[in-house]
Amino acid sequence: MTTDSAQRCFEPALLGRLSLRNRLIKAATFEGKSPNGTVTPELIRLHERLGEGGIALTTLAYCAAEADGRINEHMLYMHEGIRPQLEQLIARVHGTGAKVSGQLGHCGNFTKNREFHGKRPLGPSRTINALGLTYGLPIAGALTIAQIRDRVNVMARAAGFMKSVGFDAIEIHFGHGYGISQFISPLTNRRKDEYGGTLSNRMRFGLQVLEAVRKEVGDDVALLAKISMTDGVRGGTTVDDAVEIAAMLEAGGIDAIVCSGGTSSMNPMLLFRGDSLLPGLLEQEKSAIMRFGMRLVGERMFRKYPYEENYFMEQAARIRARVQCGVCYIGGVCTTESIAAVMAEGFDFIQLGRGLLFDPDMPRRAAAEADYVNRCSHCNRCATLIDAPGGIYCVERPNNFLPS
Repeated sequence: MTTDSAQRCFEPALLGRLSLRNRLIKAATFEGKSPNGTVTPELIRLHERLGEGGIALTTLAYCAAEADGRINEHMLYMHEGIRPQLEQLIARVHGTGAKVSGQLGHCGNFTKNREFHGKRPLGPSRTINALGLTYGLPIAGALTIAQIRDRVNVMARAAGFMKSVGFDAIEIHFGHGYGISQFISPLTNRRKDEYGGTLSNRMRFGLQVLEAVRKEVGDDVALLAKISMTDGVRGGTTVDDAVEIAAMLEAGGIDAIVCSGGTSSMNPMLLFRGDSLLPGLLEQEKSAIMRFGMRLVGERMFRKYPYEENYFMEQAARIRARVQCGVCYIGGVCTTESIAAVMAEGFDFIQLGRGLLFDPDMPRRAAAEADYVNRCSHCNRCATLIDAPGGIYCVERPNNFLPS
């Protein structure tokens, strides 16, 4: 049997108005199982299997608001052409007793999408799009005020589509260097108008998105916001900023805040911890120029952060103390003991990522075993397979998500 603190995690809970069978959520880690933006049987099976393993809410990533909001052409964007497949995915997951969330996001100025329709990607400020240097998208432009308003509407329309398809929750991506985060970070937002400068101004776009999405979907769809508690680079957002960002999101009506960290474009290892992503990414990168660039900046970008359990606890606890809305912990939870520690700090939910690829039955097993230990080695090879044929899987247990 589990301890009292851990037991709280395995009892039914409310996320906004959404009833969940426990407090464990599958994190929005990109699956790489949507070639050419399609919903495949493999993608459906992955989320269904997680539901069978006892997760309360599984998160489909990456649900781009529009075609040009994708980092690459193999990510999903929300449109009628994939409605039947999304409905099938959601029905299959619901059949296991789990609920389904989708991470609603936009790449902003960070993309290598070969099917990009615009002249150039657009973010808060004009900049180099390092990810797109060898894909014909080297320069990113700055959104005008009118274009910012249009992007808010694009995000809201996508959320309305997600509600109509049957998503139970939507996680709006405010972090990791993507579209909204680019406005929040002073490193990427150099605007001089009402969308730049102070933290309140830098949060304006994101809060407008939140307001528009809530108006579009109402109160029956739970809304989460994933934030980066710090960019992990000098001059970026700090934990002090994140505490105030959380308060602004609470005032804006968010149901739960997911306390993550790092940026995909500047310091991804702050989020992952463990073995470096660089070797695996070099294996998957097809462009010789990009491989050369990755080696050139490798040590600076892919910094060494040894894995430890509950590695975001100290920073996330500050947010838990600041707000009354739901707070979801993420970062290094692989044992029942760690689950108990997170629950004892008063967090409402826990997101799990790599550990579920290693053991999709982790929720059921951790509920039954007080000494449960997930044996994921944090090699991070799974995360480097997002562009590989077939997408992500645990290299130690590659058959985990095959049909039963």
